[in-house]
Amino acid sequence: MLRRLPRRPRPPPPAARSAVTAVPLSHAALGPAGPRPPLVLLHGLFGSRGNLQTAAKALARRSGSQVLTLDARNHGGSPHSPVMTYEAMSLDVQQLLARLGIAKCIVLGHSMGGKTAMALALQRPDLVERLISVDISPVSTTLVSEFSAYISAMKSVNIPAGLSRSAARQLADSQLSPAVQHPQLRQFLLTNLVEVEGRYVWRVNLEAISHHLEDIMSFPVFHKPYPGPTLFLGGSNSPYISSKDYPEIQRLFPRADIQFIEGAGHIVHQDKFEEFITAVLNFLPPP
Repeated sequence: MLRRLPRRPRPPPPAARSAVTAVPLSHAALGPAGPRPPLVLLHGLFGSRGNLQTAAKALARRSGSQVLTLDARNHGGSPHSPVMTYEAMSLDVQQLLARLGIAKCIVLGHSMGGKTAMALALQRPDLVERLISVDISPVSTTLVSEFSAYISAMKSVNIPAGLSRSAARQLADSQLSPAVQHPQLRQFLLTNLVEVEGRYVWRVNLEAISHHLEDIMSFPVFHKPYPGPTLFLGGSNSPYISSKDYPEIQRLFPRADIQFIEGAGHIVHQDKFEEFITAVLNFLPPP
């Protein structure tokens, strides 16, 4: 929440303006606590922890580590909030770790989740033993207009009550198609269409995402680097990590290793699942 003092002629200082309240995140744990810190997985924009469930199961089974999957605020089963900044999303993860009694974790985030993971590591390096950022870097992402069009299309979807789930999805898919031309992307967005009391609604908070889209596409300013081991794992066919980002990566993450998985696009963990799992497992510390 933004905190403002009443009847003041000038705005409060930056610390007060950016003060936010954490929300209790919906989460699931796979496997018992092991010798390593737990692995915390953070999904991307318009996603949910279900998107990373297959990867989470494989990592839990093959690493022997406990794996946690979380729904970001305004996504999945987590509460809605009008605030949608990386400072807020990092605070949510901090609160969850405290609630679960986790003193240190290894955090892996994809896209928006990668930026949340980076913000967490930079704000609270004591909580993060290692960091994995999947196909995103700590710079601005210049795809705001595309996402604005997706949000507008989702807002304009109109599903009459009483339809079956399959019919509702089919109708929503046809209504989204003029703005969202890739069928795979439409199917991804449609995972957010849920039935509530006989009506079909979006479970993501489109208003908050729309209002904070610039915040989500950018990255906060940090001056003190994260000292721990970091892996930037990109898809070779994706534009989200490029050589022009390397100076900022090195400034904030001096122990960063940058790797690309050949043939993968932005959704690295789906496009090249085995290669993704292997790269993550190779980066984990010995038990």
